[in-house]
Amino acid sequence: MSSTTDAVQDRSPTTHGAGASVHLLRAGDARDMARWDAFVAACPEATFFHRAGWQTVIERVYGHKTWFYYAERDGLIIGVLPLAEIKSRLFGHSLGSLPFCVLGGVAASDPAARPLLDAAADRLAAQLGVGHLEYRNLLPAHAGDPAWHQKELYVTFRKAISADDDENMNAIPRKQRAMVRKGIKCGLAAEIDQGVERFFTAYATSVHRLGTPVFPKKYFAVIKEVFGEECEIRIIVKDGAIVAGVLSFYFRDEVLPYYGGGMPAAREFAGNDFMYWNLMQAAAARGARIFDFGRSKLGTGAFDFKKNWGFSPTPLAYEYRLYASTELPDNNPLNPKYQLFIKLWKKMPLALANVLGPHIVKSLG
Repeated sequence: MSSTTDAVQDRSPTTHGAGASVHLLRAGDARDMARWDAFVAACPEATFFHRAGWQTVIERVYGHKTWFYYAERDGLIIGVLPLAEIKSRLFGHSLGSLPFCVLGGVAASDPAARPLLDAAADRLAAQLGVGHLEYRNLLPAHAGDPAWHQKELYVTFRKAISADDDENMNAIPRKQRAMVRKGIKCGLAAEIDQGVERFFTAYATSVHRLGTPVFPKKYFAVIKEVFGEECEIRIIVKDGAIVAGVLSFYFRDEVLPYYGGGMPAAREFAGNDFMYWNLMQAAAARGARIFDFGRSKLGTGAFDFKKNWGFSPTPLAYEYRLYASTELPDNNPLNPKYQLFIKLWKKMPLALANVLGPHIVKSLG
């Protein structure tokens, strides 16, 4: 699939001051993808979710159009902005950096890159006629700019870990530490999978219990294929039976448990508690020094769970620029208008939910 449409793609670079220009990353161009990823690895502002591989994941799994812009000067990349379009009758028409990722926006090593990439996104959003443009920033990028709006809904949980297991264990608050030790005493063990079958079973079971539509199994398979050893699938078992599973990303000195889920037995055996401790141990041994517990919505069980580990929440600066829309999007489970849907989804047979879910989450991003 092409990464752009003929009606809006900018095949020639847009050149601005200081000799910098904006270009489009071509899907499947191995050389430019390698250049892009080398920049992301070196740029302090960049995250795992700025990786070029997300273009492949989003296009192959969901069929959404993407525009991965990069700013360049003298043959060197100085900034990147990955964008994808979602067009849905149910949830609206948007352009974002980046759907299916918790972070995005402009990542730049040179201040000149940001206005160039912002201008490219603004021009594209207007040409596509989207309702809004969204940047999923860690920190505000347009503070004080009346054209941009910020919404406080999500926080992230990040904490330093050490190479010493005892030090990491003692940093966990007492009650949560007792839950970890319960999982250890129950004889839980971890196994690493290269495939996604067991993980999908745990994940799909868990999100159905929450009343949330599940991602397609193909999504996880393509993520594992694209990111290889930087994507780890860890399965927690008891006597060979699945208890829980987590899909994590490794980036620089960070580990990011991104998708996780547990079977009903996870509650009995403290499976999730053991799973994240086991991952922390393995990540520390691998050289990770930041444990990124990921995004959670304010006022949810996931938020409370992460706080119980001694992690402090940091607000995420998600920014929106309105085009055809007159109000900010509100497509999240905390919206009261989705409560009846959630109740009905919980009652749906799991097999049916696994068939219908992917058609819904495709439009949510």
